[in-house]
Amino acid sequence: MFQKITKCFLLFLLLQLSGSSFAQSVDDLSDDEVKKFMQQAQASGMTEEQLMAAAAAKGYTASDIAKFKDRALQANKKTVNVKPTAARTVDSTDIESSKRDNKKQIIDEVAEAKRMKIFGLNIFNNQTLNFEPNLNIATPRNYVLGTNDELSIDITGYAYAHYDAKVNADGNIKIENLNPIFVAGQTLEQAKIKIVQRLKTLFGGLGNGGLSADVTLSKIRSIKVTVIGEAVFPGTYTVPSLATAFNVLYAAGGPTDIGSLRNIEVFRKGKKVKTLDLYDFLLKGDLSDDIGLVDQDVVLIPYVDKRVSINGAVRNPKIYELKNGDNLSSVLAFAGGFNEEAYAKAIRIDRATDTEKKILTVQKEEFSKFVLYKGDFITVDSLLERYENKVAVSGAIFRAGKYELEPNMTIKKLLAQAEGLKPEAFKERALLYRERPNADPELIPLNLAQILDGTGMDIVLQKNDSLLIKSYEELREKRTIQLDGEINKPSVINFVDNLTVSDAIMLAGGFKDGANASRIEIARRVKADGGDADQNVQIIKIDVSPTLGIVDKDKNMLLQAFDRIYVRKMSQYEPQKTVSISGEVNYPGPYTLNDKKERISDLIEKAGGIKGQADLGSAKFTRNGIQMGIDLKKAFDNKTGNQNLLLTPGDILEIPRRKETVTIIGNVYNPITVPYEPNLVLKDYISLAGGTNDSAYVKKIYVKYGNGRLSKTKSFAGIKSFPKIENGAEIYVPLLKRQKLTPAERIAVSSALVSIATIMLTIIRL
Repeated sequence: MFQKITKCFLLFLLLQLSGSSFAQSVDDLSDDEVKKFMQQAQASGMTEEQLMAAAAAKGYTASDIAKFKDRALQANKKTVNVKPTAARTVDSTDIESSKRDNKKQIIDEVAEAKRMKIFGLNIFNNQTLNFEPNLNIATPRNYVLGTNDELSIDITGYAYAHYDAKVNADGNIKIENLNPIFVAGQTLEQAKIKIVQRLKTLFGGLGNGGLSADVTLSKIRSIKVTVIGEAVFPGTYTVPSLATAFNVLYAAGGPTDIGSLRNIEVFRKGKKVKTLDLYDFLLKGDLSDDIGLVDQDVVLIPYVDKRVSINGAVRNPKIYELKNGDNLSSVLAFAGGFNEEAYAKAIRIDRATDTEKKILTVQKEEFSKFVLYKGDFITVDSLLERYENKVAVSGAIFRAGKYELEPNMTIKKLLAQAEGLKPEAFKERALLYRERPNADPELIPLNLAQILDGTGMDIVLQKNDSLLIKSYEELREKRTIQLDGEINKPSVINFVDNLTVSDAIMLAGGFKDGANASRIEIARRVKADGGDADQNVQIIKIDVSPTLGIVDKDKNMLLQAFDRIYVRKMSQYEPQKTVSISGEVNYPGPYTLNDKKERISDLIEKAGGIKGQADLGSAKFTRNGIQMGIDLKKAFDNKTGNQNLLLTPGDILEIPRRKETVTIIGNVYNPITVPYEPNLVLKDYISLAGGTNDSAYVKKIYVKYGNGRLSKTKSFAGIKSFPKIENGAEIYVPLLKRQKLTPAERIAVSSALVSIATIMLTIIRL
C-alpha cells in the first residue's frame, strides 16, 4: 500500500507545471484530487525509480513525499468509512423461476375453478405474494461455498485494500501474490479463517491488531433443482443458491389438484432429507419447516392420499388434506371453526362405502375422537330461524321489536317493557298472532284499554306470540282539506282539529290580489245513508276577514275533514291586458286595454294614427299566433263594420310601409317584381313577366294581398274573371300537373277506343 502511495506522489510531481511550492500545492488539494492522482499512478506504466528521478530533477525533497503520503492515507480512511454496501447479486443470468409466470394463463383457464375449492392451492396463483429468495439477508452460518460464488475481502485499519475473489471450477480463489486458496465445500466462516491466515503474509498488521479483515459473500452462484411429481410445471429450475424449497415450489406453480400439500419430499444425493407440510405455513405462518436447497436437489410432490370436504356454516368451507392423527376437530380447525350461525350440536357426514353411500351424525362430544375417511363430505348446518323464548310487539308502541319471553309474562308486562303505547295507539282493538300446537296460525283480538285499566283479563304470552297495535291514523282515510281559486298556493293540506277557513287559507299562502273574501264556498261531504235525497254534497257560503285576522264568526265555522274550499275572484277584477301595434303609426308599441269594447280603430287612434306611407291594405293582424285576413282599410273607413274587430289580449297589428310594387312568380318566363300601376290588370302584369310558360295552370292563377288574403281566377260559362291587383300584391302562376298514364292504363284506354270504334262502325252499317 505504501508503495502505491509513493508511486501516486511521484506521478503527481510529474504532472506539476507551476513553480509554486509543493507544500502549498499539497495543502490546497482536495480529497477527490488526491484520489484521482492515486488512480493515475496505478494506471501509469513508469517504474518507481523513473518517477523518483523525475521528482529529484524538479527539486522535491523527502519531506514533500511524506506530506503527500499523510494526505493519501487520510483519503483512504474516508473511503473505507463511507463505502456503501453493494447489493448482493446472483452470478447467473438464466434464472428460470419466471417459467411459471409465462404459463400462468394456462392455470387460470384450465383448472382455476377446481383448484380454488382445494385449500392452499390458490396461494401459488397469488400475484401479490412473492416467494423469490431474499438476496440481501445476512449469509446463513451454514452456507457452503461453491463454484461461481464471489467473495468480497476488505482490509481496514491504518491501511486499506479490497479484493474480489471468485470461486473457480477447482474450488479455489486467487489473491494477488498468493497461492490459490481452496474454499469450495467450506462454510463462509471456515473460509474466512483460511483467507485471513493467508493474507497475514501480505499484511503484517493482521497479526498484531493494527489491521482487520472482513470477508463477505458479494455474489452467489445459481443452482439447479428438479421438481417432479404432481407439480403444475414440473422440470429443472435454475435458482439462486439461497433459494429454499418454498421458492422452488412457487416457481413450479405448486401442486396440481391431485398433488399433496402435506407430504412434499426433498431428496439430496438419492436420500430423503426433508418432508414438508405446507399447512404449518398456510394456517400458522410458520416457515420453520422450509429447507435450503443445494445443487441437484430433487423436490417430489406425491399424489394426495386423503382429502375431505367441509361445507356449510364454517368460516372457510374447502377441501382439506388429512394426515395420520387428524380427526373431525382438526378439519373444523382447518376451516376456521364454526361461523356465527352454525348449528354446533351435531354434524352430518356423507360417506361412500364399497357399494353405496351412507349418512353419519356426529354429536359434539365425539368431534375430537371421530376418524374421517377419504372422500367424506362434512356438512355443518345453520341454526333454524326460530327462537325458543321470543315474543314480539309492533306498531304504535315506543320500542317495537323482539323481547325475551319471561315466565308468566303477560300483555301488560310486555307493553311495560316496550315503554308503553304511543298516544295515537288504537287501544280498542289489538291483534295477537299465536301458533297452535300444530303450527297453524291463530288470531286473538284484544281490548288494550280494558287490559291496561284492569277491567279486562290480561293474557299470559306463549312462545313466538306477536302483538300488533295499530294507530288511529292507520285505521282511517287520510284527512285533508283542498283549497282552490284565488289563493297563492292552491293545494291539499292535512286536516287538524279546530281548523278554520282563515287558517287553511293562510297555510295555502294567503289570498291573491283579486280574491273576494266575501265569496268563499265550502263543499262538504254529506254523510247519510238511505232515503231519496239527491244532495250528496253540502255547499256552504261564508266570508272571512280580507286580512285573515281573527274574528268571532270565523271561529264559529270550523272545517271538517275532506272539505273543499274555493275562493272566488272579484267580478270587476282583471289584471292589465295589452295589445301591440307596430309599423307605420306615430307611436308604435304595446297598449293596455281600457275595457272589453275597444276595437282595431281604437288601437290605431291610441297610436296617434297612421303615417302617410302606411299601407292599410297590407296590414297584418295576428291573434294567438295566427294571421287573420282582415281588410284594415274597410275597418278604418267603417268603424262599425265587421272588419273592425274587438280586441283581445295579445293581439298584434302590423301596418307596413307602402311597397308600390307587384311581384309575379311561378310558371312565367321571367319571374319579376315591377312597380304598381293602378290602371293595369292581371294579364298586363303577367305580360310584363314574359307571359305564362307551357307548364302554367292558367285557370288557377291567384293573387295574395299584403293582409294575407288570397283571390283566385274564376270562370263561368267560359268567361274568366281575374283577381284585382292591389299595391304590394303577389301574383302566383301554379304548375299544371299532367298525369301520365301507365302502360296498363294506356292499353285499357286503347282497348276502350277500339271497342267504341267497332260499335260505331256496326251502327253505321246498319
